[in-house]
Amino acid sequence: MYRWEITRAALAQRVFAIIRTESYDQAAATADTLISAGIRSLEISLTTPFALEVVTTLTREVGQEALIGAGTVLDVPSARMAIDAGARFLVSPALDAEVIRTGHRYGVPVFPGVATPTEIVRAMELGADALKVFPASDHSPRWIKDIRAALPQAPLLPTGGVTVEDAPDWIAAGAVACGMGAALAEGDRDAVAKRVADLLARLASAAPAATTS
Repeated sequence: MYRWEITRAALAQRVFAIIRTESYDQAAATADTLISAGIRSLEISLTTPFALEVVTTLTREVGQEALIGAGTVLDVPSARMAIDAGARFLVSPALDAEVIRTGHRYGVPVFPGVATPTEIVRAMELGADALKVFPASDHSPRWIKDIRAALPQAPLLPTGGVTVEDAPDWIAAGAVACGMGAALAEGDRDAVAKRVADLLARLASAAPAATTS
């Protein structure tokens, strides 16, 4: 897949799951639950113990069923190791030009963290494939709407504080997708499946008409 195809697939559901746990086993189990529930894009945070092994195992086991990326990618060595482990996309809480260049060198999209209009413009100039608005808890859907009034070309991904309840508001304001962590995976498999199905339907309904055709 080309980089733009991976980006499109990673954000197609308008939500991607962020897995940050205290062990390999917890990460693998959470990923399995979310994939079974219908989530097709998962970011494994490198703060998780043995995160690269989780990426490798999931990438091998899920095949084309889901896209597995790496999160909290802070520098070039981490980016390269994540790519070698099989990560299909890279996510960072910060904006680092070399991380973006490393991902692109190997055909892997990069979603760096941004928090201001200046960082948004800089990230786009560096060729970022989408922009992680982090932490979203410091902003609001209205902020996304205001930013996109001036920068309608900015593909924004609010992450960090987005809830199941307000995720549709972010999409309605113009975000291309939301990153969600523990709030998406709480409870047993039946509870997660029901939550995911309901959320995906609400996100699709919230999306502006121009993006749903």
